[in-house]
Amino acid sequence: MNPLYRQVYQSIKNNIVSGEYTEGDRVPSEKELSDTFQVSRITSKKALDLLEDEGLVFRQRGKGTFVSAKPSQEPGLHEVKTNKCLVGLIVPDLDDSYVSKVIASIEEASNGRCFIILKRTKGLPGKEAEAIRQLIDFNVDGLILYPAKAEHYGSEILKLIIAEYPFVLIDRTFRGVAAAFVSTDNIKAAKEGMDYLFSLGHENIGVLSPASDTTTVVDRFTGILRAYEDQNKIVNRQLWCKELRNSIPSPLETRTKPEQDIETIKKHLIQHPEMTALFAIEHNIAVLAKRAAEQLGLRVPEDLSILCFDAHDNNLSGWEFTHLRQNEKEMGRLAVTRLLEMINGHSSIKREFLDVTLVEGDSTSPLNVKPYVK
Repeated sequence: MNPLYRQVYQSIKNNIVSGEYTEGDRVPSEKELSDTFQVSRITSKKALDLLEDEGLVFRQRGKGTFVSAKPSQEPGLHEVKTNKCLVGLIVPDLDDSYVSKVIASIEEASNGRCFIILKRTKGLPGKEAEAIRQLIDFNVDGLILYPAKAEHYGSEILKLIIAEYPFVLIDRTFRGVAAAFVSTDNIKAAKEGMDYLFSLGHENIGVLSPASDTTTVVDRFTGILRAYEDQNKIVNRQLWCKELRNSIPSPLETRTKPEQDIETIKKHLIQHPEMTALFAIEHNIAVLAKRAAEQLGLRVPEDLSILCFDAHDNNLSGWEFTHLRQNEKEMGRLAVTRLLEMINGHSSIKREFLDVTLVEGDSTSPLNVKPYVK
């Protein structure tokens, strides 16, 4: 059975071919089609998009959709819409350095190819659903979505999937869902980070993580476990601290203060003095860990090495964390490129993982002299 949007599309096409709708006639709007066929607005929009791609109709923003003067006889030849399409970009917030760099890369990649409308969700699934509906109602051609929550997906995202609406996830994946995404290979990256700490001679390695079960966090822990398995080392989960809440994607007013996470890290360091290194799942956690260590009189890296994901580019102190640098520029470029391919009907769903680069900084030092082999 054809997808719902194709059933709606075929009905309108039949009316055009039969002459019920003639040149210049206005065809039903997305809302009218949604009410008539009892489908979502996303489904009716997808049907009209397909009719437009085939040259059967044309749209006038704010006025409606009308039958074209000369419908194309070759529906397989899609009109190239790259230079005029409108893309919605939905992100949790703008106060995170990594997210800001991803947004900048998307803006750079979209230059001359499409226009971007930015919406932020403040980490709330309800606001994410509202943003999706608003952008669909505004008639955007596709979406780039940095999900508020990645351990599950909401009904609006499910509607996008069912309607085969063009959208690309960034930095997140949904298990078992037919959705295109561009993400860091977090499993491989975290394993590389642990292998590096092992190569420096560290055995008792603490892991600091936000109290979150997003696929990003889960994948990084999977990579950490694989590193232990590959090197036949015993995992001591007592050295893991997964109680940090300041960096959880959520409204700022609901997050804990940085000082509270610092106290949590200090308590963890006191309880486990055998730790010689920390692997911080996120850069801001590494910053808090360094402050916690210094308040306890521990020197970084002489007494405690710290490794993390990412680092700020505007570091003026000359001191830098050893970190796993994600490729935000390529992530943005691929997200825009893949979405435009989907909008123009030239690409199937693609799932792409990006490698990281390990940058040796000032926050790690060896316990034993042993070269690191990547």
